[in-house]
Amino acid sequence: MLIFKIFRASEWDEFERAGRTAGAPVDLSDGYIHFSTGTQVVETAAKHFSNTDGLMLLAFESDVFGDDMKWEPSRGGALFPHLYRALQLSEMLWVKPLPCDGKSHMFPEGVL
Repeated sequence: MLIFKIFRASEWDEFERAGRTAGAPVDLSDGYIHFSTGTQVVETAAKHFSNTDGLMLLAFESDVFGDDMKWEPSRGGALFPHLYRALQLSEMLWVKPLPCDGKSHMFPEGVL
C-alpha cells in the first residue's frame, strides 16, 4: 500500500541532503514518523498544513518498513501508519510538490 509523508521544503531539503531523517518536529516529539494513507492525506494536509505552500509529498510502499511500521488509532479511531525508526531516502518511491492555492492543497494525479 502506498503511504505518504508531507514535509515542509526545509525538512525535505535536509532529508535529501542527509539521506535519512528522524522526521519533522512533530515526529521527533511523538517518537515516531507520521504517515497517511491515500484516503487520509487530504485531511492531514488540511489539519496540519492549512494554507501552507512549499510542501513536498513523499510516497513510500508500506511493506518496505516491516515490523518497524505500526498501524495505530488516531483521528476518529482510524488506523494510521507510524514508523518507529529513521526514514531512509532510498526507501522513497517518489517526491512531488504539494502546492496550495490559498484554500486547499493540489495533490498530484493518482494520489487520491
